Amino acid sequence: MLFGDDHVRRYEETDGEEGYTWMKGAPILILTTTGRRSGKERKSPLIFGEHDGAYVVVASKGGAPDHPDWYKNLAADPAVRVQVKADKFPARARTAVGEERAKLWSRMVEVWPDYEDYQRKTEREIPVVVLERPA
Repeated sequence: MLFGDDHVRRYEETDGEEGYTWMKGAPILILTTTGRRSGKERKSPLIFGEHDGAYVVVASKGGAPDHPDWYKNLAADPAVRVQVKADKFPARARTAVGEERAKLWSRMVEVWPDYEDYQRKTEREIPVVVLERPA
């Protein structure tokens, strides 16, 4: 099973032939953010869903009390890059709120039911992020 940097490397080397499908059949994309302190490129393999032509990811960090670094990075700079299999493109990240968040949260729990357990573990509201291609 692929994890972390090894997951990113194999995914990129094979255009997602290795690493696109992860545990329990969850689909994976590679999100590239800019480090908020370092300014360096940071890549994360993330479970995703699709909604209205955009991709949706969840900043769960397994229910940890703090947001994952990739989320802090895109909060500081929402200009990101995304790779889904061989499709690589720039995107703009935004955090869903209100009814949109509730709808997308339900959709993502269908993709990865463990998100409900992660939410129970933490007091923070786990962010749901929409990754949109430029118009």
